Amino acid sequence: MTLHHTLSKSPLAGLSDPRLVRSFAYVNGKWAGSSAGDSFAVTDPATGDCLGEVAALTAGDSAAAVEAAQSAFPGWAGLLPQDRSARLRRWFRLVEEHREDLARLMVLEQGKPISEARGEIDYAASFLEYYAEEARRPNIEGITSHLPDAEMELWREPVGVAALITPWNFPSAMLTRKAGAALAAGCTVVAHPSAETPFSALALAELAERAGLPAGVFNVVTGDAATVVAPWLEDPRVRALSFTGSTEVGRLLYRQSAETVKRLVLELGGHAPFIVFADADLDIAVEEAVKAKFATSGQDCLGANRFYIEAPVYDAFCARFAEATAELGVGPGLDDPDIGPLMNEKAMAKQEEHVADALEQGARLLTGGTRDAAGPLFYRPTVLADVPDGAKIMREETFGPVAALSSFETEDEVLARANATEYGLVAYLHSHDPRRIYRCARALSFGMVAVNRTKVTGAPIPFGGMKQSGIGREGARLGMEAFTEVKYVCRDWG
Repeated sequence: MTLHHTLSKSPLAGLSDPRLVRSFAYVNGKWAGSSAGDSFAVTDPATGDCLGEVAALTAGDSAAAVEAAQSAFPGWAGLLPQDRSARLRRWFRLVEEHREDLARLMVLEQGKPISEARGEIDYAASFLEYYAEEARRPNIEGITSHLPDAEMELWREPVGVAALITPWNFPSAMLTRKAGAALAAGCTVVAHPSAETPFSALALAELAERAGLPAGVFNVVTGDAATVVAPWLEDPRVRALSFTGSTEVGRLLYRQSAETVKRLVLELGGHAPFIVFADADLDIAVEEAVKAKFATSGQDCLGANRFYIEAPVYDAFCARFAEATAELGVGPGLDDPDIGPLMNEKAMAKQEEHVADALEQGARLLTGGTRDAAGPLFYRPTVLADVPDGAKIMREETFGPVAALSSFETEDEVLARANATEYGLVAYLHSHDPRRIYRCARALSFGMVAVNRTKVTGAPIPFGGMKQSGIGREGARLGMEAFTEVKYVCRDWG
């Protein structure tokens, strides 16, 4: 294969450390091409230019990655916890050292503004640092015996090989959040990054190798998702599967994992409500609404999709929010705008479909509503008012820079409307009434509730949702649970 030659004239060639740009998969400690010689193109969503070709591994190649991970498992699981911790910490430091290159690489293949990309690299690094510490924690718990002359213990042991499937919208942080927990627990990893953003994962693999992760412990398998992942779902040696992506695909993986009874962590769709009561600080509510809607150009499972504003302040909120939205800049990520490109034409079509449907049902367009002149995949940040509950945008995750606003009269009404969805990842609530905050936080059927703020995530918190927004939690100590088995030992010394 001559994939390296495809990168010589790519914008990726401008990184300070050119070795971070890899066009081959990383399997068993080696950079591996496809046994069939296949590859796929990766494009810059801001320009449509080809950034390079990446190896598209076959199902047989993917199965070989599991074999490598299985072979490496006893040695990695058998390391002293402080040895695993030391390697994860070295990986964390290398990610920090290469922050600017990793951020630039992410912008080129994903499109997000460079300041957001830098923030994601910091976020990605934080999981490696956090799980480097968690790797050292004692994993034996004593139990007060209910039997005479018996001692009892619970041991936490790694499950084995863990398969990780990561999305294109957070190509670095979603990989380290999963891999950090799995590796700290003593598991070995086979990871599949989105075919739209593989370079970020491959750069992390390069740094993992430099950090001293042994061959076979951390494998990155690139290519078509169905081809790569199918052997993992069928293989009983893959004991855990962690996926971030759409609810539709999550359901499919759930069914296909049943035969081998895998441990599952599924972080799926969002469709978050953003609720503003009349007693809220309107300036703060508008500021936070802009953050909650337009980060990552709206392509975020935590992105607010449905805005419910109490009637007395509805008109004022609409006016201020639309004004703030109209001031957002649109452009290529390296120019550090507020809004970058969407990932692909399918995403663009969804924005147009949702806006057209809402307008047909009586919504008012306050700002935006069209493609932007910056390029084919740029959509102007958009605010729709008076959107009825029956509109598609109020029932489906838009995953783009379109906000749908509606008024409400009572607390019971807005809670019922906010909960009337199959999703349950995060909800945003603005109020200064402590009793109302408590009632609403308890009543909202969402795994996370942000009160008078937008930023709530981080390595120490358990990230995840209710209902069809997923299964399990990532981050925090709870993030390691899917990657460990509990063994009970009852011992009589005789």
